[in-house]
Amino acid sequence: MEAMGILKKIPAEERPYEKCINHGVAALSDAELLAVILKNGSKGESSVDLARKILLLSDYDKSILGLFHLTLQDLMRVKGIGKVKAIQILCLTEFSKRIAKKSAKNALLFTSPKTVADYYMEDLRHSEKEQLIMVMLNTKSKFIMDKLITIGTVNSSLISAREIFIDALKANAVFIILVHNHPSGDPIPSREDIKVTGRIREAGELIGITLLDHIIIGDNCYLSFKEKDLLK
Repeated sequence: MEAMGILKKIPAEERPYEKCINHGVAALSDAELLAVILKNGSKGESSVDLARKILLLSDYDKSILGLFHLTLQDLMRVKGIGKVKAIQILCLTEFSKRIAKKSAKNALLFTSPKTVADYYMEDLRHSEKEQLIMVMLNTKSKFIMDKLITIGTVNSSLISAREIFIDALKANAVFIILVHNHPSGDPIPSREDIKVTGRIREAGELIGITLLDHIIIGDNCYLSFKEKDLLK
């Protein structure tokens, strides 16, 4: 009954479902979109109020982008958010990442560093840890598959060129591209990044697999070793 009382106090035009029906989904604010996912508020507050609290949670970004940095524990600390709602929100963020990635893949040209960076951007720009991905291509530079090589610091002592090229040979790859992120948001390569790249490039030359590029993903930006002439 109390929830019904709260609902009655909210003008119809401010209720997400009614607003969506009357004006279309694009008219909803970030908080209203999240409120539709939540369905219900908590004692004494509407689902929109609860959604606004969640959007302010992240220390990284007090907006919808902050959702990408929230954990299950972060969400469950909000009064009114239990495990089920927290999991729903996490699934929503993962779903949005996959949609963005799929959309980028439809126009993917692996000879274009920007296109490759766009494809992996949403997966990697929000990651709190460095991830190194190897992209494997055929003789026509068409995508075969990609593989996560390591999570954590991209360190030459932790990355086995042998293991990398075993996977590439199994996939019949002729070209490979390395993609990894910098959680700091700055895509400028470190000495270790340059060392790892050179080591893998040289190993590839010996067995006939060419390293086309190493792309570092920052916060909505990237750096390409190919574009900066750093592969020599």
